[in-house]
Amino acid sequence: MRVIIIAESFLPRVNGVSGSVIRASRHLMSQGHDVEIIAPSPSPRETPDGVRVHSVRSFTVPGMGIDVGYPWASTIRDILRHVRPDVVHLASPLVLGYQALRAARMERIPTVAVFQTDISGFARHYRLAGLGGLSDAVLRRIHAEADLTLVPSTASKEYLQTLGVTRLAIWGRGVDPDQFDPRRRSPELRTRWLSSQPDRVLVGYVGRLAPEKRVAALRVFQTDPRVRLVIIGDGPQRAELEQVLTGAHFTGMLRGSDLGTAMASLDILVAPGERETFCQVVQEGMASGLPVVAPDIGGPRDLVVHGEVGLRYPPGDDEGLRACVDALVQSPAARRVMGATARRAVRDRTWTQLGDELIQHYRCLMTSDGTARHSAA
Repeated sequence: MRVIIIAESFLPRVNGVSGSVIRASRHLMSQGHDVEIIAPSPSPRETPDGVRVHSVRSFTVPGMGIDVGYPWASTIRDILRHVRPDVVHLASPLVLGYQALRAARMERIPTVAVFQTDISGFARHYRLAGLGGLSDAVLRRIHAEADLTLVPSTASKEYLQTLGVTRLAIWGRGVDPDQFDPRRRSPELRTRWLSSQPDRVLVGYVGRLAPEKRVAALRVFQTDPRVRLVIIGDGPQRAELEQVLTGAHFTGMLRGSDLGTAMASLDILVAPGERETFCQVVQEGMASGLPVVAPDIGGPRDLVVHGEVGLRYPPGDDEGLRACVDALVQSPAARRVMGATARRAVRDRTWTQLGDELIQHYRCLMTSDGTARHSAA
């Protein structure tokens, strides 16, 4: 099978979209399929796994660290004619993705769109006047025209259904149970973080430091002598957050085994963002054996079973957030039980399993569409 992935965001940007594209391309290659990627500049010529990347013109949104690809549809069409893929995979399609969708339809190539980013919610959060409704219209058009849209959660499916999109299937995310493992817990790292107060509970946030993630909500723990905040990640809001969360320890961006060790060394994971279509970090925290506190909205609603693997609170309710964390701070036994249950809940959701499901979606689409031009590997 020959697949071309259209990445709305890609390396050197590190985020959920670029990460999922790397994972998908890696699995496809491991199964003997041919993969190429189209992404906004400045992208590398190829991925670390040797997948070719076609870089197209883009501009960077000031202050947000977002690259927007805006090639002509004819540019994408020329690439498709050269590569001749069986399937076009649209990763979080918007501007670049829509141009690729148009080109794929002209070439009669099946398209699979993966919904990953709540663009409308993002626009409303940043008070971008009129853009929220416009985003709804754009998303409706893209996902109604795609042959199949894969969504990561029940909330995402319901949202797209309200826009009139019907060809939908739930496709979650995998987690690496070796990278995120309670056995990576580091007493040495905990000692560094806790300093001279070893009895405090380590409450952590992991992810991008940006306003829509609501990391500033953790200021409710600033004066709690029982809690030590650990902020893992980086982003445009870091300097501001360092002024707001003066008692927190900021690690900066961590990856690979360093991230796994840091995650496992926490006691409680908090994911306060309210625009999460899935929230991969929740799943990684669960695999690390942590109880998770998250708002009762979006992707976490599927992942965080209240009272079993963590606690949920009403969106926007900072006192509810405080109460949930407080309940876990007071009960080491509850933390242990929920953390162990969380690990069991996700340990079989591997990227291999999710990759196989993705390939099956491709095959079903190719069979029903009848446009496959190459023999499957």
